[in-house]
Amino acid sequence: MNQSIGQPVTRVEDKRLLTGKGTYIDDIAVTANTAHAAILRSPYPHAKIMSIDASKAEEIQGVKKVITGKDIEPYLKPFGVGVSAPVKYYPLAIDKVRYVGEPVAIIVAKDRYIAEDAMDFVKVTYEALKPVVDIEYSLEADAPVLHENIGNNIANHRTFHYGEVDKAFEEADRIIKHKFHFPKYSATPVETYGVVANYDEGMDQYTVHANFHGPFIIQAVMAQALQIPSNRLRIIVPKDIGGSYGIKAGIFPYIVLCAIASKLAGCPVKWIEDRQEHLSSSSSGTDRVTYIEMAVQNDGKVLGCKMKLIDNVGAYIRAPEPACLYRTHANSTGAYDIPNLAIDAYAIMTNKSPTGLIRGYGGQELYFPLERIMQIVAVELGIDHADVIRRNLVKKEQFPYTTASGGVYDSGDYEKAFELVLDTGMYEQFKEKQKKAREKGKLFGVGLACIVEPSGSNMGYITIALTPEERAKSLPKSGCAEAATISMDPLGSVNVRISTTPSGQGHETVAAQIVADVLNIPREQINVVAELDTSTSAWSIASGSYSSRFASLGSSAVFYAAHKVRDKLFKVAAHQFSVAENDVELIDGHFVVKHDATKKVSVKRIAGLSHWNPLALPEGLEPGIYETYYYTAKIAEPPDENDLINSSVTYGFVADMVTVEIDPDTYEINIIDYVTVHDAGKLLNPLIVDGQIFGGLAHGLGGALYEELAYDQKGQFLTGSFMDYLCPTAPEMPPVTIKHIETPSPITPLGAKGLGEGNTMSAPVVIANAVSDALKPYNIMIDRLPLTPNKIYQLLEQVKETK
Repeated sequence: MNQSIGQPVTRVEDKRLLTGKGTYIDDIAVTANTAHAAILRSPYPHAKIMSIDASKAEEIQGVKKVITGKDIEPYLKPFGVGVSAPVKYYPLAIDKVRYVGEPVAIIVAKDRYIAEDAMDFVKVTYEALKPVVDIEYSLEADAPVLHENIGNNIANHRTFHYGEVDKAFEEADRIIKHKFHFPKYSATPVETYGVVANYDEGMDQYTVHANFHGPFIIQAVMAQALQIPSNRLRIIVPKDIGGSYGIKAGIFPYIVLCAIASKLAGCPVKWIEDRQEHLSSSSSGTDRVTYIEMAVQNDGKVLGCKMKLIDNVGAYIRAPEPACLYRTHANSTGAYDIPNLAIDAYAIMTNKSPTGLIRGYGGQELYFPLERIMQIVAVELGIDHADVIRRNLVKKEQFPYTTASGGVYDSGDYEKAFELVLDTGMYEQFKEKQKKAREKGKLFGVGLACIVEPSGSNMGYITIALTPEERAKSLPKSGCAEAATISMDPLGSVNVRISTTPSGQGHETVAAQIVADVLNIPREQINVVAELDTSTSAWSIASGSYSSRFASLGSSAVFYAAHKVRDKLFKVAAHQFSVAENDVELIDGHFVVKHDATKKVSVKRIAGLSHWNPLALPEGLEPGIYETYYYTAKIAEPPDENDLINSSVTYGFVADMVTVEIDPDTYEINIIDYVTVHDAGKLLNPLIVDGQIFGGLAHGLGGALYEELAYDQKGQFLTGSFMDYLCPTAPEMPPVTIKHIETPSPITPLGAKGLGEGNTMSAPVVIANAVSDALKPYNIMIDRLPLTPNKIYQLLEQVKETK
């Protein structure tokens, strides 16, 4: 039977999705007594809540309950946070609001129409307070304080020092530095948040259907907030999630809100978020200010790096933040061999919506300043950008390579991938064309970027937010556990249950490919169950769909679970043949004795025997075929006393080359060509891989050219609809050429690494580098995104004014 892994087989999910048979959160049948909820939100960025009068709203026919922060406070505890700052965060504001869109009350009614109408009759009296939205101003002594019990706006602050940083800067020929701003932007999945919650008074248990995708460590956070044992909070994730890009991890406050609303209203409660709510109040990546300094030699070699990172986590730091700040800690020096590193890291709070996971989280914020400064090094030293990259890339013979901050890059050939992107994009030829174009006054530019793509988060990385002394007071955190369960019924059909809660990535397809190969059976014989139920599924706190973890971790759990099934089948078959196990082989769905082909029995027959005739099994072997495997990588250790942490399990590589032309009349940036080369280890399904690359690139393109969750200086939200918050669509996608090299990971059994977030991380900076190169004749610095035509116009006008 031909191997399936590594082949571009079509997705098993597509038939139901393309024929409208998907099962999303709004498709789930509800009971007749289910009420619907609408959420009243604050129009103020920062204000005290003086009073809430819901009496007129509760008189409206069909309204079951109006619930405020004061109503839920006796029943809930503040959500737990992963930092030492005692930030008190509830799903409804209690004493004051801290961002436009913060929930103030939830109205439960017979239907959504009545609930929406009733919001107009809830009268809230506010006392406005001065807001703060500027990242650096939030650190000033006179800045408004969001949380009085903390006394400042700092949610977390850590400093890190690796190697001989001071010596590197003393010995350097040049110190090159700059400040960069990365914008707050989001993901806009087709399906918004959705929750159906039901409190069972007899069992004192909450059952919640939600399109939450994990990490399921947040299930414990939710249970603690509800003040119940975790087994009394049953979360069921539907098989289909209409996109997420990480953002649906941020649904957890609404799960708790709808759960407590169900308890107080005495009925099941359903809430489906609208698009305006999603933009203003769901979640986003962090906006970040980065001060970066490079100690370099005149030949372009970087000796050391200093970074001051200031992440804006919004009005509250909430789980799993400060993930954006520390997820990429181990790969802070990117694809470069930089042995000396200092980091001054802040997570601060302002009057903007709270942040969380978003595709590539932390990566785009890291690589924008890192790859921009590498181009600036080249410009200031008068060296070709490609040569500066070549001078600093980690070499093939250095793998496995340990970074200054403790990351262990498992495998790679960065130089080979980089040369491939230059050759494919015809770098030297474009530079010749660029010279001629500039002579005619045209604005042509070429951008390069190399990034390391981490995948499969080590759960210990988030504890780097605590000092070694603080970490020592609790149990160490480590690992990246993922689970899979495989069963075979009496007729030989296979069910595979995964806990990676996919949102369109094709997990079902790849899981079926793996099991088909291991068990030597047709893929059509395999059914993959993707929905997760915390009461019946095998899962861990790390389970879920984030940090590109399926290829490295989810697939490994499936692989080993399949091998447990295979091992059991071999034992039964060998027993039936009265031979040793190593005398049996599996060929085309049949067990065959190696030197006697007449002795042959089908996998189906062996499976049936395990169910129908358990007394014929070998001594000590349990009846039935039902195997679960929990996989974790041994390399995912806790941070040590020196703050060294391998924050991910595997590390892929992406090299990008982009060419652009800027229209001199409209200032629009036209991407002429986009070439991207990926090394994600062994590719499990090339067809799915390229689809994920296109998706990640589209998201990164949005951050580069279009998307920003914008606020004015008074904290008012300015981009509450798609009229103001622009996203790239199919016509905006540039010509894309995708190439691959494969250096299998020695960490994972299939040699696979995660993939799908790489171009989200690389696209913003590689496009910025190309635009900077195009504007080089004007000596314009690109240090903030997105690069809208208006911003390009303003930059060029500033140059004209100074001449």
